[in-house]
Amino acid sequence: MAPASRIADLRQAGNEQFRNGQYSQAATLYGRALELLEAAGDKNAEEKSVLYSNRAACYLKDGNCSLCIKDCSAALDLVPFGIKPLLRRAAAYEALERYQLAYVDYKTVLQIDCTVQAAHDGVNRMTKALLEKDGLQWRQKLPPIPSVPASAQRRWEPPPPGSQEASRSKAKDIAPVSKQAAATERANALKQEGNEFVKKGNYKKAIEKYTESLKLHKLECATYTNRALCYLNLKQYKEAIQDCSEALQIDPKSVKAFYRRAQAYKELKDYKSSKADINSLLRIEPENSAAKKLLQDLNKILK
Repeated sequence: MAPASRIADLRQAGNEQFRNGQYSQAATLYGRALELLEAAGDKNAEEKSVLYSNRAACYLKDGNCSLCIKDCSAALDLVPFGIKPLLRRAAAYEALERYQLAYVDYKTVLQIDCTVQAAHDGVNRMTKALLEKDGLQWRQKLPPIPSVPASAQRRWEPPPPGSQEASRSKAKDIAPVSKQAAATERANALKQEGNEFVKKGNYKKAIEKYTESLKLHKLECATYTNRALCYLNLKQYKEAIQDCSEALQIDPKSVKAFYRRAQAYKELKDYKSSKADINSLLRIEPENSAAKKLLQDLNKILK
């Protein structure tokens, strides 16, 4: 049997074992396929990357997080910015309580494809864990998050009209797109309801509406800054900081996010962080009078 055919058979057998819950056997089969690829001098990086990623999934299921991380890293060295190995490595880091590295991997996935719910959920869990572990300065302790090139980012593009792919996908694509549009519309309606409660001074009810909205549309900067305003009024400063930080991940030049986070830091007596945020804001809007006033107050305190 030719090596290529044997490798394909081993991979298929590994897939079957994995589906049957036989993770150790599946890992062994993927390992044999990798050995054959090496022996044959095969330079197919994509094939190797998939096999490493598949074996990593087996290790993750069996709780062998260190080997999972090793294989995911090998897969990503061969084919950078693969979503599956990034998610599997993030899960392994999370299981080992290496929350900073897990956060970086989850955030990298969202740069590639912002619709991956598992990555959104992972970022939320890691944010809470890191806030508890490292306090308000947790973001400053993060390793750098890789910048994903545009060529590796996934954007939904419909197939050309009249193509076979368009014909095949027409029936199944219409529903997901309309569902997404409906979810976005509902998210906007909930945000508006939240805004109305803010006008009435009912901040708790507004938070409920904003939270429901964010479940449907997580990449809405204004909803985070609006909810942060509510947290500020309720003296829940840590929550306000977290929401402003999320907003700044979406829009790094959000003036409201910088200002409200600065206010929250000031209330928590973290004056240096507050001043850093105001300085960032003033680089974006040098004539912002509210920011200038807050900066004057902070300078008096720091003296």
